[in-house]
Amino acid sequence: MSMFPVYPVFDVEPISAEGAWVMDTNGQQYLDFYGGHAVISIGHRHPHYIMRMKDQMDRISFYSNSVPIAIQHELDKKLGQMCCYLDFQLFLCNSGAEAIENAFKVASSVNGRSKILTFNKAFHGRTSLAVAATDNPKLVFPVNEGAEIIRCELGNHEDVAEHLATKEVCCVIIEGIQGVGGIVESSDEFLRFLRKECTNTGTHLILDEVQSGFGRTGYFFAHQYSGIRPDVITMAKGMGNGFPVGGILIAPEIEAFPGMLGTTYGGNHLACAASLAVLEVLESENLMQHAQEMGAYLIERLSTHMAIKEIRGKGLMIGLEFSEHVAEMRKKLLYEQFIFTGSSSNPNTIRLLPPLNITQAQIDYFLDGLKQVIQHK
Repeated sequence: MSMFPVYPVFDVEPISAEGAWVMDTNGQQYLDFYGGHAVISIGHRHPHYIMRMKDQMDRISFYSNSVPIAIQHELDKKLGQMCCYLDFQLFLCNSGAEAIENAFKVASSVNGRSKILTFNKAFHGRTSLAVAATDNPKLVFPVNEGAEIIRCELGNHEDVAEHLATKEVCCVIIEGIQGVGGIVESSDEFLRFLRKECTNTGTHLILDEVQSGFGRTGYFFAHQYSGIRPDVITMAKGMGNGFPVGGILIAPEIEAFPGMLGTTYGGNHLACAASLAVLEVLESENLMQHAQEMGAYLIERLSTHMAIKEIRGKGLMIGLEFSEHVAEMRKKLLYEQFIFTGSSSNPNTIRLLPPLNITQAQIDYFLDGLKQVIQHK
């Protein structure tokens, strides 16, 4: 048997890691400025994370949702306190795409509608409705083409208002900050406009915080900069620091009924332990404030590079746009400077998504490597 070859990969295999560093099979150390698509939120092999996981494995790793699981309630209490959504309800699943699918189901179960309004350059996942809402035709196959998707330009008030006025749209879904699209932000004013129009038309507002949540932008969720409250919020990636965890936060007005949603693995003991460990480290090490400070330092230092056309993002979710394609630059960063960075659907943009406990010295290491690549390209 062989693996189904769907992933283009670099010729580097990390076999050990600690903090913001990974080590390959040849003993070479690399700075991880990407975290495996924003997954590594509190650093590789954080001692508290390891302790939490080992302690849970010493007792019980898994049972299904057919029995009470007390650690789920420990998680919903801690999460509510830290994200400031104490009155919301939590449904746990296993991934970002699964969170998106369940968010769509929740919205449709309430208003009985089927149309989904999304935005250009959006990425919401690779499963059925999630991939239909994603702005990448290469990922959509005939089985996904039946979804009723409306796609608007980010920030286009008139277009959105016209579609919502029909009262046929089930939900609007928008990323807190577009990740795969190249770290593209919506204005606070546009998010507030969406909240108002959705409320007026009985449309549910879903905030996709899969990549931008769990403290990455300096607030727990990126949309909190705008002061709005969505109806549903999706989470994953940094939520488990490498363990597969996803979830949705659901407004208190939305009522559940038995069987409405379901999952075999979602909310298992180990998944909850992983998420609790992340939350506890975010709190004890004040990592949201740290993300704001390190992000500001990084952006200030990057602003001196004349080769960078535009710097976008908040906290430690940053996009660097150049005037040319960055594929070769990323290869040089990896193979010559030993730094992992991320791509985006914008071929001119590099994504920076380091662990939230990245140090100033490690940022300087990245800046020195980037300077070398820019000077010798």
